[in-house]
Amino acid sequence: MTANQPEQPTAPENRGRTGQQGGAQDAPSPVAGLAAEYAAKAGLHRTHDGRVDVLRSAGGVQGIAESIVPGLVFLVAFTISRELSLSLVAALASAAVFTVVRLVQRRPLTQALAGVAGVGISAWLANTTGKAEDFYLPGFFTNGAYILAMVLSIAVKWPVAGLLFGFIRNEGVEWRKDPARVKAYRLGTWIIVTVLALRLIVQVPLYLMGTEGLAALATTRLIMGAPLYILGIWVAWLVTRPAPADADEEAGADRTA
Repeated sequence: MTANQPEQPTAPENRGRTGQQGGAQDAPSPVAGLAAEYAAKAGLHRTHDGRVDVLRSAGGVQGIAESIVPGLVFLVAFTISRELSLSLVAALASAAVFTVVRLVQRRPLTQALAGVAGVGISAWLANTTGKAEDFYLPGFFTNGAYILAMVLSIAVKWPVAGLLFGFIRNEGVEWRKDPARVKAYRLGTWIIVTVLALRLIVQVPLYLMGTEGLAALATTRLIMGAPLYILGIWVAWLVTRPAPADADEEAGADRTA
């Protein structure tokens, strides 16, 4: 399989086979249904040739801008004015602008409204404590929650990478019947966990430095935000690729020889 060819997973087994005893078709698993719903809402997209569209999955250029501009505006405004309230208002205003832009474009507002809510919570916290660095504090808890959820998904043998990539690859949840695929998706999930953990390892010490570490904290938030997420998803996608069909056949022939 070349890099430009769509990945062709093994065809799923027929889940509608008649049982020997009752003659009824197998009922779809409730967990599989939840997995399908999660994958559908996760925001991942595929390219025309069946690969993951990482940039679009990250929200596209506009979505990435929505995630980084408010924090950047806050940093610039605070660095210039040293006025916390003014800087918080500027950050909220920049987030609100993206919502207006989406209204004009008649595009879904979900991402923009989520961004406004996130900036609003950050601004409220920083304004309450009077510490500019607390603008970035909620992100640590969000990041930690994602890590916990992904580690739990590995523990219960429903790794998040499999839930996301399995549906892009038309594997559904049939990959869970193949130990090799489960192992691959566990590894892919650990890669994403590592990306999230690196954020905390680098950024928490900067946060603890207070105002002195604010510029470095904001800069690393930009670098380790969407760009690092895109890199992590791309690497996880590569390491979870199914083996080409011809390779599987050769391996089977070697075992029977």
